[in-house]
Amino acid sequence: MTTTTHSSVDINYTELAQKIKLWGKELGFAEVGITDIDLNEHEAQLQRWLDKGYHGEMDYMAAHGMKRARPAELVPGTQRVISVKMNYLPPDASFARALKNKQTAYISRYALGRDYHKVIRNRLKKLGQRIEQEVGQFGFRPFVDSAPVLERQLAEKAGLGWRGKNSLLIHKQAGSWFFLGELFVDLPLPTDDQSQEEGCGKCNACLTLCPTGAIVEPYVVDARRCISYLTIELQGPIPEQYRSLLGNRVYGCDDCQLVCPWNRYGQLTDEQDFHPRQQLKDQELVTLFNWDEPTFLKNTEGSPIRRIGHERWLRNLAVGLGNANPDPGIIKALEARLESASELVREHIVWALEQQRTKQTQQHRKNARLIRIIEKGLPRDA
Repeated sequence: MTTTTHSSVDINYTELAQKIKLWGKELGFAEVGITDIDLNEHEAQLQRWLDKGYHGEMDYMAAHGMKRARPAELVPGTQRVISVKMNYLPPDASFARALKNKQTAYISRYALGRDYHKVIRNRLKKLGQRIEQEVGQFGFRPFVDSAPVLERQLAEKAGLGWRGKNSLLIHKQAGSWFFLGELFVDLPLPTDDQSQEEGCGKCNACLTLCPTGAIVEPYVVDARRCISYLTIELQGPIPEQYRSLLGNRVYGCDDCQLVCPWNRYGQLTDEQDFHPRQQLKDQELVTLFNWDEPTFLKNTEGSPIRRIGHERWLRNLAVGLGNANPDPGIIKALEARLESASELVREHIVWALEQQRTKQTQQHRKNARLIRIIEKGLPRDA
């Protein structure tokens, strides 16, 4: 955090807070809130979640201990957190059309554009610099889903929404199609009220319709079952019991948001950076599977997808191809990559080939049975 030299005597913090919200809107944030750093009430729940191993291979979540709930330990000197949200829902998201076509790859809609980490961090940095122009040098540090920060709890305290049963932040006028970011500051700004009451009520749609049952109880997600974790965070093989449940979801999952009634109020993004890249949106699984590593790196430059690397990209796509409708072209593509594939990818190709061949055999049997029925029952018209 930058060295502090501002003089609190000369600053009207109430006016400054109002200006910060105005500057935030000018920088493209849909909403800006300010909260204190007291997250004590969340420490026990965080520890229970870690103790149950729900974080899976995300060891960094446990490595930082309670720093996630103690902003001043993470960044000494922090007094307040400026919490922001930025909408990312693109026009023509085509959710149902993409999920319905088993031959195309479904990529979580947040990942179809530019990496949000870079976009929001740069805007937060500009917000900090704008505050600095107003008050002189002060301590600030931006975070965007990249450090041990309880961002949803902070955003909830700052009045940006409530944490839904799917664990995501939900807003009554915007649903949950937005990113969160935080600016830690050493200024004693006035805080906002936790203005939105919990709005889930008796609705359990996200728990009921999660493909893998990852929402093990209201507000609690076992990441080890979550498709987003399995396709993004997991380094090794995707457990076989979950492969068929992934369907054509090859990077992330939006299901728990798609079934949330509040997302009928989702706001479309104004950010061109979050609009889909055509080489990623609703492409044929085979097309993406045939990308070599240079093509993958070129087509995912500046995208959050690049972080999983070409090997896990192929792993995910192999599962998608196994779940696709039977197609000789898919079998050909899988077989072509089998010999040169890494051990990780090969395991998933072998599984996918077994799925495709089984479905193809079943299809042939049904077709043969249909022909026999026609020849026997309709001999004149056979």
